[in-house]
Amino acid sequence: MTRRVVGLLIVLVLAWGGLALAIANGLTPLLGLDLQGGTAVVLTAPVGTPTEVLEDAIAVMNLRIEGIGAVQEPEIAISGENTVVVQLPGVEDEARAIEAVGSTGLLSFRPVLVSVPGSIGPLAGTNTPGIDNETGLTIEDDIHGEAWLLDQGVAFDSVVILVGPAQLEGSHVAGANTLPPNPNDPGWAVSLDLTGEGGVRFAQMTAEAAGFPGNDPRRQIAIVLDGEIITAPSVNQGVSPATGITGGTALITVGGGEEGQREANDLAVVLRYGSLPIAFEISAVNKVSGTLGKDSLQAGILAGAIGLALVTIVLLIVYRSLGLVAIVGLTVFGSLLITVFALAGEWFGLTLTLAGITGIIVAIGITADSYIVYFERVKEKVRQGYPVEEATEEGFRLAYRTILTADTVSFLAALLLLMLAVGAVKGFALSLLIATILDVLIAPAYTRTTALILSDTRLGAGGAFSIEGASR
Repeated sequence: MTRRVVGLLIVLVLAWGGLALAIANGLTPLLGLDLQGGTAVVLTAPVGTPTEVLEDAIAVMNLRIEGIGAVQEPEIAISGENTVVVQLPGVEDEARAIEAVGSTGLLSFRPVLVSVPGSIGPLAGTNTPGIDNETGLTIEDDIHGEAWLLDQGVAFDSVVILVGPAQLEGSHVAGANTLPPNPNDPGWAVSLDLTGEGGVRFAQMTAEAAGFPGNDPRRQIAIVLDGEIITAPSVNQGVSPATGITGGTALITVGGGEEGQREANDLAVVLRYGSLPIAFEISAVNKVSGTLGKDSLQAGILAGAIGLALVTIVLLIVYRSLGLVAIVGLTVFGSLLITVFALAGEWFGLTLTLAGITGIIVAIGITADSYIVYFERVKEKVRQGYPVEEATEEGFRLAYRTILTADTVSFLAALLLLMLAVGAVKGFALSLLIATILDVLIAPAYTRTTALILSDTRLGAGGAFSIEGASR
């Protein structure tokens, strides 16, 4: 009896104590797009794109989003043959996030040849081939040729810049990191690391630029991503035109304050993860409001609470004291499930979706079925004349086979859905999978132990509310 009580206490401490500890440390399940709100983007790749290439693109997208830091636990998955679905829960800056996942990121470093103030290029209205007649900008940029591009990153106004052919590309960048202000320089900066070949090319490029006077725009180097100038810093006055910037490293300084920090972070992300292996077309952008997500969550919780209340009433009416075992067991099951989701969200970025809540509600029904199978076996043995404690032990032995068989079917179904499905169905499958595993573990660790303890008390035999009373 003592060993059973100790075992029960251990289970309760793990379940209830684990949940309390998680909440005390601020660990709660991460909410998915449909509950938290955010943005969903559907990207379409060219027909015939290999799966391996899509997977490489997804890896780059994940790195970009993590680098920006504007999205909580993005979910990016392949759907169909050439479609990628990007879910961005809790997104704060929709435009930045969409740009991070949708732009191909053809990164190039190009010399500045001419700089013209304003937002209209000098070739506007000249009907020049390849030039937009209204804006005077190059219609389709080719990194191997010259192009008129708009630089909107200057302090007070826009500037149209004629850039030359690219002398470095994104493949020549080995890394880039954001550096905070220091006492000697109040502005944020980005440290740039180049490959061996990139370092040689960069030295040549900066040497050419350093040969021009300090106020000459040709001293600038434009960093261009997909035909857009990200920034066009000037080569420092101390750089020698004989050698340029050597060593394969460089420091790009930007502004100060929060705006400078954001600019430095964005630039570092572009330099590190500039290139996707393929060009995607943005097929759809859907924004889910946080209010709609909250309403969905409240509706899911309400449905679960109503279902749980009805199950509780039925269990007490039909199984009397054994119903108490099931009710407490459902709180143990719920506590463990919430704790697992909270820890998985913290460690692996697992998010809880509305479909996942549906899976949890279904799992409550599966767990309740396990109790019913066991309790019916116990009642059957009591009617056959077994003492209550022996009926409880033998009933579990027979019932656990059925529980294992049923849970195995649920486990395999959830596993197949998890492997083959995408999107919301995956959230349902994962919740069902976790719940099924918990059901198998809880049955011997909690249910059997608690029922045996109960059978050795007045609630086992001796009244209408007892196990024996429920078996009549």
